[in-house]
Amino acid sequence: MQTTNSKFDSPPASATTGAIVVQSNTLRPVCSSAICRLPAEILSEIFIHCMPQDEDLSPNTRLAPLLFTMICRRWRQVAIGFPKLWCRLRLEVWDTDWQKLAVCYDSWLERTRGCPLSLRLQCHNDWDKIQSILQPYARQISSLELYFCTKGLFMVEDFHALEDLKITLSVPQYHPSRSINRSLSKLPVNLRRLDVKDLLFHSRELDYFTDSSWARLTHLKVTILEISTFTDILRLCPNLISMTTEATFFPKDHAKALVSHVNLQSLFMTWYVILDPSQSYCPFNYFTLPNLRVLETCHRLWQHKDFMEFLSRSKCSLERLVLDERVELTAEQREEYAALIPSFELVKRPDLSW
Repeated sequence: MQTTNSKFDSPPASATTGAIVVQSNTLRPVCSSAICRLPAEILSEIFIHCMPQDEDLSPNTRLAPLLFTMICRRWRQVAIGFPKLWCRLRLEVWDTDWQKLAVCYDSWLERTRGCPLSLRLQCHNDWDKIQSILQPYARQISSLELYFCTKGLFMVEDFHALEDLKITLSVPQYHPSRSINRSLSKLPVNLRRLDVKDLLFHSRELDYFTDSSWARLTHLKVTILEISTFTDILRLCPNLISMTTEATFFPKDHAKALVSHVNLQSLFMTWYVILDPSQSYCPFNYFTLPNLRVLETCHRLWQHKDFMEFLSRSKCSLERLVLDERVELTAEQREEYAALIPSFELVKRPDLSW
């Protein structure tokens, strides 16, 4: 067990904003309360249930898990020796005090001792800096969210344990930069979930993505331009089970050919017709989904006839259909959906531009 002074004893101010920093030599050597005499296994479980419920953690001595290390030496030993307490972390890259931050983050990550990591990175300038910290733990990182204020190149191909990747930009991009396209062209071999809703993709961007790792994706969230981009993604990702997409279509937008995707089971799709929002448009004319089970849309103008043809062509056993409550349906059409689909719902959606 680690009992010596930790690098966290005096963490940098930027990493522990508002925190009360306590030196390890001020810790009480003995705790007389009953809880301090509990076996380490039970105390560890108590620590787990006291952890903040946020998706990510920052080094802050006012909050668990660092708070546990400030109570007494017994708690400190148990907390430092329990890797699950340290498997979530939010890292930020700033120009100031980076060396101190790097030491702080490295000390935190060392305590994970090989356990899977869930990280959120806020990269304001230099991806190389953050990558230098993460490289020793590349085989542990299973979930990663990248928040960028710049359009620089980032590479995650070597993060072989990564299963879930989300990319968030401070300002959503209508077309990904070449550096982002290059970054996404090579994905980790075990990646299954990808969220790139902040990027608007056109078919020409997909030309970068020929690597077979895209074929292994099972869950995808993406924003697209034109129906051909949607059908190209279906071809690129044959193993998708779930897809969420926001789309912009043109009134006379057409796909190259009808596409069939045999694995997609859940689809959330909302779209906007550019130049003429009142123009009716049915994207379901351009693909077939024989295993579709759940469909949710957020579009008011609904083409009932085209949708019924889609269901007939797909021969899918749709179990749940969710439409915007403002969708234009006759009473007969609603009754038809209710009789055909086990769960049919009309829900109130936010008044979005999509």
